[in-house]
Amino acid sequence: MDLHIDLGRAPGRSLRARLEHALRDAIRGGRLVADERLPSTRELATELGVSRGVVVDAYSQLAAEGYLHTARGGGTRVAPAVAPASRPTPTPARAPRIRYDLSPFRPALGQIPRRTLSAALARVLRETPDERLGLPDPDGTLELRTALSAYLGRVRGVQAAPEQLVITSGTRHSLSLIWRALAGRGAQRIAIEAPGWSGVAETATAAGLRPVSVPVDDEGLRVDDLRSEAVDAVAVAPAHQYPSGAVLSPERRTAILDWARGGRRLVIEDDFDAEYRYDHHPIGSLQGLAPEHVIYAGSSSKTVAPSLRLGWIAFPTHLREAILSFQETAGTIPSPIVQLAFADLIERGELDRHLRRQRRRYRQQRASLLGALATQLPELTVRGAAAGLYAVVELPHELDEAAVLAAADARGIALEGRGTAAPALVLGYADIDAAAIKPAVSELAASIDDARRQVGRG
Repeated sequence: MDLHIDLGRAPGRSLRARLEHALRDAIRGGRLVADERLPSTRELATELGVSRGVVVDAYSQLAAEGYLHTARGGGTRVAPAVAPASRPTPTPARAPRIRYDLSPFRPALGQIPRRTLSAALARVLRETPDERLGLPDPDGTLELRTALSAYLGRVRGVQAAPEQLVITSGTRHSLSLIWRALAGRGAQRIAIEAPGWSGVAETATAAGLRPVSVPVDDEGLRVDDLRSEAVDAVAVAPAHQYPSGAVLSPERRTAILDWARGGRRLVIEDDFDAEYRYDHHPIGSLQGLAPEHVIYAGSSSKTVAPSLRLGWIAFPTHLREAILSFQETAGTIPSPIVQLAFADLIERGELDRHLRRQRRRYRQQRASLLGALATQLPELTVRGAAAGLYAVVELPHELDEAAVLAAADARGIALEGRGTAAPALVLGYADIDAAAIKPAVSELAASIDDARRQVGRG
């Protein structure tokens, strides 16, 4: 074992006295615990740069004092009577008790393709030359950018050559780079969906931009309202908007691109769970219709797992230098090993196979959730497209959304509210066991009754 001892800072006139003091302090302070084996006298002497006799004498003195004991063939160990039985462990933060997880942001973490991902990582570590394992390129590995260029073109209609892609550590990172690049070009005001994912406004504000809210309805962002705002760009989730569940209508897709072309403005497309559509094939990206006016952002968080920390940006060529310059200073470039493994999954078709399995699972999960709602809470109205990882459920107007969320939390149900004047719940169905859906809805029904009684008492 390595043993950190600083003889220069230990008190004592001789090296032996300093070593004895340092070892006593380490035992009393718990750095060395009961029955822990110490280095041999030869090893410690070499490590400290002293003669072996100094260590032999120090060990002998501490053994005589009862701090150490020596056994034939067992080396020198810390005596149990004078040292803690084990190192102190920090008390873990008390996590909230969650019985049913209906979070809309989580994919099925238990369905991560561990075996294929492990095989891909093993291939990368076995086959990648040593020089490739240094500091990562700021734009990402060429292998992943090439694989994504073909994959996104095939499944999302994205038009982007490998040099028009940058690999990031997720959508927040992507948005931060985009906003900083736009701010550097003089942008000041950015339109965002209202209601929408809070990360868009937070990253824009952090970059010094002013978010301007534009309302969303059943057809997505209201482009007529967007036209009345003096903004430099708009962030939109056209394939499946959070938290409304709306899909941008064909008329508004055309209108928002006309708006961008007409004023040399940009659309930032958040394509966060567009791979999952259950009533028909996923709708293609906006970026594929106007690649010089749309910046496309995607990630592996909903397709595989958030813990991979992989995202990507497809951008117009004129933004390349600005985005890369901020990427180089950000210091959050994903590991090349993970990038190469993800590229391997794409190239071998493993990502396609995984997504096909997940679509079948999520379609069944969604059907089970809607069936349980229809049986136990028939007064609720389901809104939004049959897509993604969540369903939007409108509450009766007399109910208070915050009261329902508080009652659900008290019963151990994790879920989100829509956060508008019209109360609604956003119920995730991806990361919950199929058998738990009915009892989860039963507890949700009880939570709504709890909230209703609160309204009655009020």
